[in-house]
Amino acid sequence: MRTMKLIILNDYDQVGEWAAKYIRNKIINFNPGPDRFFILGLPTGGTPLGCYKKLIEFYKEGEISFKYVKTFNMDEYVGIPRNHPESYHSFMWNNLFKHIDIKSENTHILDGNAANLVEECDSFEEKIKAAGGIDLFVGGIGPDGHIAFNEPGSSLLSRTRVKTLAQDTILANARFFDGDLSKVPTMALTVGVATVMDAREVMILITGTHKAFALYKAIEEGVNHMWTVSAFQQHPQTVFVCDEDATLELRVKTVKYFQGMMHVHNKLVDPQPSK
Repeated sequence: MRTMKLIILNDYDQVGEWAAKYIRNKIINFNPGPDRFFILGLPTGGTPLGCYKKLIEFYKEGEISFKYVKTFNMDEYVGIPRNHPESYHSFMWNNLFKHIDIKSENTHILDGNAANLVEECDSFEEKIKAAGGIDLFVGGIGPDGHIAFNEPGSSLLSRTRVKTLAQDTILANARFFDGDLSKVPTMALTVGVATVMDAREVMILITGTHKAFALYKAIEEGVNHMWTVSAFQQHPQTVFVCDEDATLELRVKTVKYFQGMMHVHNKLVDPQPSK
């Protein structure tokens, strides 16, 4: 069924659990093997943490294996060491990769310390292509509707590239660097909007009242490069997964429509027989 879906759940924990079950089922149904890897795009930040915790649980309970999964991450800061506690490389290993059976050579994270950053970005696009494209790209958004580091004004046709971070983003990220703005990276490498749009399926996680206006812009208004998440209205298979707080700016009619579809959408996360 190729339609945009909006999954409305009670709270952050339910969003993480639903998203993890969805990823689990996608991998199980794909039935990956040594000659057929499932290709998964992943984000960092607070929003996906609940999802990652559940995926680790599913792995430890024997429901899922990541042995034949390849991952591509959305972004990485420029100029901070790979082992820095706030690098996205550290984030992914600490919060997911080291707890599951994925092989390090199957995880792909942009190198913000590459000698040639433009070549690093071009190479990342080539690696995605060589892997056969991304089966499911999971993302989160900022309060201004940006996905990855595709901030307001980014081209909706953009590809992986070097990006100067907006002042709002630097201020928002200061909390991860002891509140010291001078320590916050001012540049990053990021996949482009078109990079994510190329995925066969996209799942966007949105939680909290501070993301409510961005969700409204994402699904109730038109496509607009000032709200880059709105581009996914035009993707043939997008799933927005949100909590009640994130729906506060939506029309009542919109919320009621999608809530009325939940009995159908919840079947997407029913337990699957292992293959």
